[in-house]
Amino acid sequence: MPPLSQPGVLATLLAATLFGAGTPLAKLLLAQASPWLLAALLYLGSGVGLFLLRRLRRSAPVRMPRGEWKWLAGAVLAGGMVGPVLLMLGLSGMPASGASLLLNAEGVLTALIAWFVFKENFDRRIALGMLAIVAGGVILSWPGEAHFGELWPALAVVGACLAWGVDNNLTRKVSLSDASFIAMVKGLVAGATNLVLALSLGAAWPALPVVLAAAMLGFASYGASLALFVLGLRHLGTARTGAYFSIAPFVGAALAIAVLGEPVTLSLIIAALLMAWGVWLHLTESHQHSHTHEPLEHSHEHAHGLGDEHHDHAHETHEEPVAPGTRHTHAHKHLPISHSHAHFPDAHHRHSH
Repeated sequence: MPPLSQPGVLATLLAATLFGAGTPLAKLLLAQASPWLLAALLYLGSGVGLFLLRRLRRSAPVRMPRGEWKWLAGAVLAGGMVGPVLLMLGLSGMPASGASLLLNAEGVLTALIAWFVFKENFDRRIALGMLAIVAGGVILSWPGEAHFGELWPALAVVGACLAWGVDNNLTRKVSLSDASFIAMVKGLVAGATNLVLALSLGAAWPALPVVLAAAMLGFASYGASLALFVLGLRHLGTARTGAYFSIAPFVGAALAIAVLGEPVTLSLIIAALLMAWGVWLHLTESHQHSHTHEPLEHSHEHAHGLGDEHHDHAHETHEEPVAPGTRHTHAHKHLPISHSHAHFPDAHHRHSH
């Protein structure tokens, strides 16, 4: 499959585009809402928007395996509650220039956790590509003279990046479940929690137009983006998805030039070249070797008759027949199989090397 036709690649690049585009637009709202309250409204907008979308689409109820709820709960706690709180604490005690630079640590920490804690495979090409993308983000966010202030605010921002790195890796554990459901749950729980915290700390409620604008922005840049990010986790694994997603700062900077009239700078050009090189290294990856699949039983959306040897199974006699190529969901078993083909560390290739 050509790299840009791989659904995980397209989903993650689109997720980064939506999230990155939200940054300059959110800056326009910060003048009328506190950072903590705005973060809550963005998360709530994503959760409520996805809830309404699921109702309009009449999405089937999600029955996650009992063992996966703990991973989702951990992801919500780390990424939806701990991460934003630490970021707000850090921003309250340090200049935004230093905080923006430190936020690039999320991609690095996500990859390191995936590689060394969850044993996701990587090679020098993938590591170099990830570093090139992150380096581009660092150059892009470097203000010329970064101010960090005291040590504890900087540690708080790095702690937020660590929380989001944990969140990304835990979310991968549930990435076979409905992506919009996962994003909805994270948005509703994290948004409601941060809203209570922000109001309890004295945040003033903004005007209705600001609330509506934040909700719509949150639905696109947080809700839809997160759902697409989950699809990327499903197909690419955590580290590669995190690397692709790290182009978000470039998207935000490019939109700031187009919408806010900011100048094209040398740092933007250098960052674009580094990120393009890093993405190219990932897109041209070819990871292929003989591997054995252990018996596995799970439920997720898939199709038959598309050359996917992993889903060449028959349906039970009581199940309705499905035309080849039709996307559908049901519990199915993977029998042991040994073969060789190019693959990513997706949900069906989490084997050791």
